Amino acid sequence: MSTTQSERLRELLEPLVTSQGLDLEEIAVDSVGRKRVLSVVVDSDTGADLDQVADVSRALSAKLDETDAMGEGEYTLEVGTPGAERALTEHRHYVRALDRLVRFQLTEGGELTARILKVDEAGLDVEVPGVKGRKATSRRLAFDDIAKARVQVEFSRKDSKDNKDMKEEEEA
Repeated sequence: MSTTQSERLRELLEPLVTSQGLDLEEIAVDSVGRKRVLSVVVDSDTGADLDQVADVSRALSAKLDETDAMGEGEYTLEVGTPGAERALTEHRHYVRALDRLVRFQLTEGGELTARILKVDEAGLDVEVPGVKGRKATSRRLAFDDIAKARVQVEFSRKDSKDNKDMKEEEEA
């Protein structure tokens, strides 16, 4: 049996989120002055668009209104998706970050920034970018070797498929 409010809320809300084709990634209840804020983070393998977030927000709001899960008093419900620099904590997060640049903190100490090439049940195949004219190198990381991982924002990627496709369209 759940003991914390977040765990009780997860048990209540997760089936609704799942029925909308999304995963419930995070629930947090925070106090902001006199008000409470219930933050719910949802995602899916294909991402969650604005319409999906609005639909799930309405469904969660209705469910919360018909129960006393948030207790008496006012609160604000905020539903959104993970940020651009999301932390990777579950296997599905790594799958969703395929071909993304990620900063890893390793359990043995140190950091590594690399692009995820392949994800399987045991770990990741990554490509470590070359530095100062050197070629990129491949490396295998077991999940046990990773203490923390966070997606890095890339504003321009010289060799990305999207950039190649855009150049081809411009040439045509």
